[in-house]
Amino acid sequence: MFILIGYVVSIVTIFGGYIVAGGHIAALFQPIELVMIFGGAFGAFLGGNGGKPFKGIGKAVPGVFKGSKVTKDLFLELFTLLFEILSKARKEGLMSIEADIEDAHASPIFTKYPKVLSDHHIVDFISDYLRMMVSGNLNAMEMENLMDLEIDTHHLEGHAPIGAVQGLADGMPAFGIVAAVMGVVHCMESLFLPPNELGILIAHALVGTFLGILLSYGFVAPIAAAMVHRLEDETVIYKCIKMVLMASVNGAAPQACVEFGRKALFSTDRPSFAELEEHVKQSRNSGK
Repeated sequence: MFILIGYVVSIVTIFGGYIVAGGHIAALFQPIELVMIFGGAFGAFLGGNGGKPFKGIGKAVPGVFKGSKVTKDLFLELFTLLFEILSKARKEGLMSIEADIEDAHASPIFTKYPKVLSDHHIVDFISDYLRMMVSGNLNAMEMENLMDLEIDTHHLEGHAPIGAVQGLADGMPAFGIVAAVMGVVHCMESLFLPPNELGILIAHALVGTFLGILLSYGFVAPIAAAMVHRLEDETVIYKCIKMVLMASVNGAAPQACVEFGRKALFSTDRPSFAELEEHVKQSRNSGK
């Protein structure tokens, strides 16, 4: 949402200022140069990121134009879910949650939290490590190392499309210069024309540099920056789950476990202790 607002602000201020200064918008409309810049940049982009990375880019880029799913409400649901399932395991034994983690969509606990259940990556992460806790095959250190490895892999995988989009942004000014140079070459071979016509050709050539820089820093680079923020937000989710589950493995009570996770949040998304406690109480009451 904010990226679209940013686009509008950039367009209005840049082109508005140009018009106020007496410029003519029609002079900036150079479809041939747009084709050269987009075609050259996309060709290089495709050559460097074809195949599997390209599929990841196709999934990641559209997400930046939507509102972030990582909100305080999501974390309230997440912590309440973890509190409830850890409380059940503490009271009835770890084996009592086996059915919940084997089929989360049929679990009476998981189905109470639709925001969490809608993200299969989060559900799988929780279920996998709860399953390990149930089986008892790993000690605390081994489980923590495995969690760190999975989080690092998720982070590395998320940075691949970001690097590709940033590379596209970095290349567009260069392709804008290429378009401008080709325009200048055309001018040089047209020196027989009168000065007023040569001036138009030179202006058209310079538009290539302008468009390359504008498209790069004004439109493509913000997408890469938004993807970075989105990835960091998503990574925090897994770090919070890790903190909660590791506290449980080390013997902490469910209430203390969710406090470990709550403290790992950014201040903008962190519910207060009272908010989380109230949400847990409401969940308990709704389940009665």
